[in-house]
Amino acid sequence: MATRRLFMTAMLLTTMLTAWAQSVVSGVVTDRQTGHPLSHVSVTAEGGKAHTVTNDEGYFVLKTKQVPQYLQLSHIGYKTRRHQLKEGTQNVRIMMTANVVGLHEVVITRNDPLEIVKAAMQRIEYNYPDRPELVRCFYRETARRGSRFISVAEAVTDMYKSGYDRGPERDAVAILKGRRLMSMKAKDTLGVKIQGGPVMPLMVDVAKNPEYLLKADEFYKYAFHMEMPAIIDDRVQYVVSMEPVGATLYPLMYGKLFIDQETLAFTRAELQLDVRDWRSASEYMLVHKPFGLRFRPKELSVTVVYETDAQGITHMSYVRNEMRFNCDWKRRLFAAPFTTVSEMVVTDRQQQGDEVRRPRGRNSFGIRERFYDKVEYFDDPDFWAEYNIIEPTESLEHAIGKLKKKVRKH
Repeated sequence: MATRRLFMTAMLLTTMLTAWAQSVVSGVVTDRQTGHPLSHVSVTAEGGKAHTVTNDEGYFVLKTKQVPQYLQLSHIGYKTRRHQLKEGTQNVRIMMTANVVGLHEVVITRNDPLEIVKAAMQRIEYNYPDRPELVRCFYRETARRGSRFISVAEAVTDMYKSGYDRGPERDAVAILKGRRLMSMKAKDTLGVKIQGGPVMPLMVDVAKNPEYLLKADEFYKYAFHMEMPAIIDDRVQYVVSMEPVGATLYPLMYGKLFIDQETLAFTRAELQLDVRDWRSASEYMLVHKPFGLRFRPKELSVTVVYETDAQGITHMSYVRNEMRFNCDWKRRLFAAPFTTVSEMVVTDRQQQGDEVRRPRGRNSFGIRERFYDKVEYFDDPDFWAEYNIIEPTESLEHAIGKLKKKVRKH
């Protein structure tokens, strides 16, 4: 009887280990001609389920339930790469070739940039999901004082998005797992709360939230220009730049919109806040600041990346937000420069359809709500387990190590 129990326990453990078994592929992506690492390259396992992006040093780690035969890599201005994985491969080096757009490749059927943007907006309900979807994401947020990291936060989230025929009001993000490290130095603790957090992707989805940038009744506030076309996923893109004209009561965005020439889907947006009026820019960026603290915005930039699936439906896949500002107390002579960077990558598409339900509970946040900073232990090497993450850069890993040592002392 004891032998039988032991046999059944062994079978159970084997089953559990098989269920949790993973294939882990890591590597670096470089430019074929220069050898320089390529950051923010989209890396997808064959079949389109598991997904990540390369870090600033070109590195990535991708975890999948089964060993993929191929990785697909795409990046603006480069030819899409389908890389075959040899059996037993765990670490790869992949080179991508720049895709130069020749004028003979481009057929310009419209030459009015504003009309192209309007036509793309009219095509949103056809180019994007018309039913709710639930996607798994990885989110990272860092803060630096000068060149020194003073805060690191990471989270795995579930992001619920209703169909694109609706606005973002019902969309939500739920924190599944997260951790945070903060500097213990008093001068690094400002008590400043700025726009962003894990709900940022709900705010900056220009195709779903026109209030953020593309309000049709405010087009007159911008000047639109046609730029040279670009290549994304081996498809030619219109590139429309926009800049604010005249005075407004609130800050507007400079930016570039990338629009698929054939489908008129928005595929990428590169935006930058006009910070020339620092008071209105501060109101836009700030949620809260302590009395007596002077806040001077220097930059707010946002990049939104979309990917189109095999059925021709376009989904948001990556968002990066960077803010630079100076802060000082009135009694001090010099202002300290601060930089925050937050990025979100969709790592897995969980569910799609009318049966998908909006996440609820204390760890769920809507577009009008704020992220509660939650401190977790940072020392567990298996903290993320099977979850896909954006591989940290070498400088960030070093900073995390230093912050952990200081936290232990306290």
